[in-house]
Amino acid sequence: MVLRSRTAALLLAAAFLLTATVACEFASPGQPSGATQKPSRWGTSPVFTPAHASAGSAIKEFFGSHPEPKQPFDFSHKIHLSKGVLCTDCHTGVEQGAVAGLPSINTCMICHSQIATDRPLIQQLTKMSEAKTDLQWQRVYDFVPQSHVRFDHAPHIRAKVECSTCHGNLAEQTVATRVVKLDMAYCVNCHKSKQASNDCLTCHY
Repeated sequence: MVLRSRTAALLLAAAFLLTATVACEFASPGQPSGATQKPSRWGTSPVFTPAHASAGSAIKEFFGSHPEPKQPFDFSHKIHLSKGVLCTDCHTGVEQGAVAGLPSINTCMICHSQIATDRPLIQQLTKMSEAKTDLQWQRVYDFVPQSHVRFDHAPHIRAKVECSTCHGNLAEQTVATRVVKLDMAYCVNCHKSKQASNDCLTCHY
C-alpha cells in the first residue's frame, strides 16, 4: 500500500512537471526565436523549456545525472599528488581568475621531458608535443549555460576553500570523477557556513 502511494505521488509529480514545462514552451518570454533554430519534428520551437533543450535533459539535470567524461588517457591525480605535485602546478589559472584551466601538453612536458621518459605513455606524449598536438581534456565539473551561473575560482581560493570541498578528495582518485553534487543547495549551504553572501547576483547573471 505504501509503495503504491509513493508511486502515485511520483507519477503525479511527473505529470505536474511535464505540464509546467510544456506551459513554459508557450508562455515564457525568455524563449529564443524559432527563426534562428531548426524547428522540432512537430514544427514547434526546439527548446522544451527556457532552461533545457528537452524533457530528457531537464530530468537528468534534476536528478543530477551526468555522463562520465572520456579523457585522452587515464591520468592519475593520486600518483601526481603523492609525488608532491600541487593542484596549482597544472591548473594554473585557479588563483588568478574564474577559470582554473586544463593543462596543455606543454604543462605535462615541463616535468616529463626529464621524468619517466622511458614509459610508453610519456613517449606518446612526447611525440604529441613534437607534433604540436594538444590534449583534448573533457570537463568533469561544469554548470549548464542555462543555469546562468557565474563561478569564479579566485575568490574561493582567497577564502581558503579547499579544492576537495568541490572536487572531492583527488588524492584518492585516479581519473577525476564527479563525486560532489554541485547544485544550488550545496553552494547556498556552503556560503551560509562561511558567512558569505547568498545574494542572487553573487552567483547568477
